Amino acid sequence: MSADGSATRVLFDAPGPRARARIRLATVASVLVAAGLLALVLVQFGRRGQLQAEKWAQFGELPILTFLAKGLGNTLLAAAVSAVISIPLGALFSVLRLSLTRWVRWPVTAYIEVFRSIPTILLLYFFIAGPFSGLPIFWKLVIPIVLGNIAILAEIFRAGVQALPRGQFEAGQAIGLGYWANMTTIVFPQALRLVVPALVTQLVALIKDTTLGYVVSYAELMKSATNLTAYTGYLIQTYLVVGLIYVLINFALSKLAEKLERTINGGRRGVRLARVLPPTE
Repeated sequence: MSADGSATRVLFDAPGPRARARIRLATVASVLVAAGLLALVLVQFGRRGQLQAEKWAQFGELPILTFLAKGLGNTLLAAAVSAVISIPLGALFSVLRLSLTRWVRWPVTAYIEVFRSIPTILLLYFFIAGPFSGLPIFWKLVIPIVLGNIAILAEIFRAGVQALPRGQFEAGQAIGLGYWANMTTIVFPQALRLVVPALVTQLVALIKDTTLGYVVSYAELMKSATNLTAYTGYLIQTYLVVGLIYVLINFALSKLAEKLERTINGGRRGVRLARVLPPTE
């Protein structure tokens, strides 16, 4: 495969000149519509008194900022621990699912299909009322997130491996490498280059999964925002500020993904994969 990924199209072909023109036109139209809606919202907020300075002044007070910062720290901690556990296990499960041994491949496939289909919130409820109800609150949130993300990340890694030409694996076999040595030294490093954007996209989804912390009473950012609105009564202002924080976090992760992609691919863009990929045999 060429360095720019032109030899491999995972989900769709590269758009031609007309398609690119339509995409640009649709983008401009979307931006104009979004700007119009934003202006309309601001006008309505102004009419209803939601833009009054005293309703926003709380976000300049140190106790409020400290309270939200603590919630943000809890969100980032839960997301970071979940990612550190999920990513290597997702990579391992992808390799196991690609194994030629049936008794290894089938149980892993069953796990992936089951946990990829179960909503995270149902797993959280299981950890509240099930046999693991005695766990600390932090792990009641993290473990369900990990269980679901392992399955999704395994499919992302597997798609990256299957996007490589078959000759990459056969080359390792030709020099006498076994399955695991072949995967870890030749195949998987190349697959990782392809899936970096999809991994960061899934990390964004993982961060959003932490907003389910309210189910187990974990004081992440959204839970902190809910408590703050109960104290101040300024619901719209609080959730707009918290929403902006999430946008900034996800924007920073997107930029990080672009930088990692350019670094790994020597300044060139690789092939982008979808966040949730359908299973293929």
